[in-house]
Amino acid sequence: MRVTVFGATGGIGQLVVQQLLDNGHQVTALARTPAKLTLTHPNLTLTTGRLSDPAAVRTAVAGADAVISALGPSLERSVTGTPLTEGTQNIVKAMEAEKVTRFIGLATPSLADPKDKPHWKHRVLPVMAKLMFPNALAELTGMTAAVTRSGLDYTIARITNPTDKPATGRTRSGFLGHDKIGSAMSRTDIAAFLIAQLTDTRYRRAMPAISN
Repeated sequence: MRVTVFGATGGIGQLVVQQLLDNGHQVTALARTPAKLTLTHPNLTLTTGRLSDPAAVRTAVAGADAVISALGPSLERSVTGTPLTEGTQNIVKAMEAEKVTRFIGLATPSLADPKDKPHWKHRVLPVMAKLMFPNALAELTGMTAAVTRSGLDYTIARITNPTDKPATGRTRSGFLGHDKIGSAMSRTDIAAFLIAQLTDTRYRRAMPAISN
């Protein structure tokens, strides 16, 4: 499968790229600084560009069967602006123009899915996020809205506490108030879950919460 990855130089993004290549996929990665992705592979195409450049984003998306976004906002309180929201809007427009429908990305349980039932995380997490990471929450809200308001065939995995622990191969996924979902999850397992959504149809146009 031909997969375009955004956020490929981040902690989760690099794992996504590596696992895709290990599984035999062809990968295109758009990065502002491609040298940060210290991978070489005959099935990997690195392109230099910014999310703010619609032409660069569309070039990266062209010919893809699916897009995986491992983009995530900075948690630094000093950071302002919404470049990832605007970048995600460019990704959505590029996918629509290139007729690429499958989008897989990341968000937070601070944002609810319609399939959720009332849960303490809906009350606590948004309040904590607004107090501690207001700009990051604004970015995640905007990024998610750009995708869910489109006609794309999306799956957005909601994560709470990514860790650098070794992969466990164990994943809990579902909806708050319905399923027993924890908080921590290794980045390696997060990447594996995102890749599994290329063929898994359970969470089409949904935002499952996931954990180990």
